[in-house]
Amino acid sequence: MSSIDPTREQFDAFKGLPRDAPIQMLNLVRLKAMADYPADHPEHGKGRSGLEAYRAYGRETAALFAKLGGKQIWAGKPELVLTGPTDERWDLAFIAEYPNAGAFFAMVTDTDYREHVKHRQAAVEDSRLIRLSPMTPGEGFGE
Repeated sequence: MSSIDPTREQFDAFKGLPRDAPIQMLNLVRLKAMADYPADHPEHGKGRSGLEAYRAYGRETAALFAKLGGKQIWAGKPELVLTGPTDERWDLAFIAEYPNAGAFFAMVTDTDYREHVKHRQAAVEDSRLIRLSPMTPGEGFGE
């Protein structure tokens, strides 16, 4: 089963966590070969790739993301799952940082964002979005 948007239970759990400290969101994204827009969307049937649709999502949400204090702090191209299910494949991996959970809520509930996120929904085959609490790295793993 693929995961594109959070379930109600997942979003409620997110809302129950502290809202006043910086958060980071680890994004793992598997893209569809071809974007799958709904019939009433202007991009429906135009033959956009999943990557093109995801990039449109990024371009159209960039100003709001920045206005709310969000920034991308790490990005990488997944190459191989070394530990875990070997059938998992991710096309994109990145960490987005927000000044607090309120900024994330403001973004995902913004009227314009809710329209722009349709590019993401058309583009993504599967994803993981994992909330992180920033830590200062120690000398060893887990410190």
